[in-house]
This record gives sequence, structure tokens and C-alpha cells, in this order.
Amino acid sequence: MSTITITNQNFEQEVLRADRPVLLDFWASWCAPCRMVGPILEEIAAERPDVKVGKINVDEQPELAAQFQVMSIPTLLVIKNGKIVNQSVGARPKNQILELL
Repeated sequence: MSTITITNQNFEQEVLRADRPVLLDFWASWCAPCRMVGPILEEIAAERPDVKVGKINVDEQPELAAQFQVMSIPTLLVIKNGKIVNQSVGARPKNQILELL
């Protein structure tokens, strides 16, 4: 699978009602650390069918960024059964992102 673009319109279906853990990436196109994390998340999405990987562009979805009190990007959240179970701020290597899961 590849990453999924998450918006206000599909958030409930893709994240809150997901049948597996969701790794959310809050990012922006102008953010250099975000661009470093992006290819890693694509790899994880391809390698881990047991996890849904979603990307939320904070410039296009400011309501979702505010809802989760995202102050710095990239911010990664792991959501299971509609609840945040893990999070991290800043660029991380792949092994540390996998540890969040």
C-alpha cells in the first residue's frame, strides 16, 4: 500500500474507524525535515500492511493540526481505536519510526 492523504472529509473513516493502527504524519511541502521523513513513510506503508499510513498537510488541513495541537512538524502520531497511543516530533530514522508502532 501507499500513504493516504487525510483530510477533514475522510478523517473519521480513514483514521477513527480504521481496522488497524494508523501512523499519521503532519507535514508541509516547505518543511525540509518533512521531506526527509516522507520516503521513509512510503517504505513503511509498502512494507507493513498491518499499519495504515496517512499524511496530513498542515497548510491544507489547519483544523486537524489544531485538533491535535500540532505546533512543530513533522509530527507523527500513532492512533489505535481512535486514540493516540504514541507520538513523536521531528525527523526520525526508520527504525525509530517503527518503534512508535
